[in-house]
Amino acid sequence: MANAKLKIENREEGKNPRQLRSAGILPGSLYGKGIEAKNIQIDAHEFEMAYKNNKEGEWELNLGKEKFNAKIQELQVNYATNEYLNVEFAVI
Repeated sequence: MANAKLKIENREEGKNPRQLRSAGILPGSLYGKGIEAKNIQIDAHEFEMAYKNNKEGEWELNLGKEKFNAKIQELQVNYATNEYLNVEFAVI
C-alpha cells in the first residue's frame, strides 16, 4: 500500500483544541524514537480524505523541510458525530 502524504504544521500557540476543530483543523501530536515530541495541526478535511484510503498504512508527514514516516498510534473520534478529535502519529 502506498504511503499517504500529509502536510502538517506546528500547532498554533494560544488556541485550545476546540477552537482549532471549529476552524477545520485537526489537532494532533507526533512522537517517536530519536525526535522531540511535537504538537501538530492538520487540515481536517485533507486528513479525512486520506484516512479513508489508508487506515492501517504508513503516512509521510511533511513539516516544513522535515519529512517523517509514521503510523497512526491513536485516533480519537466522537462516535456520536463521527468527528475526528485528535490524532497521534508515532514515527517508525
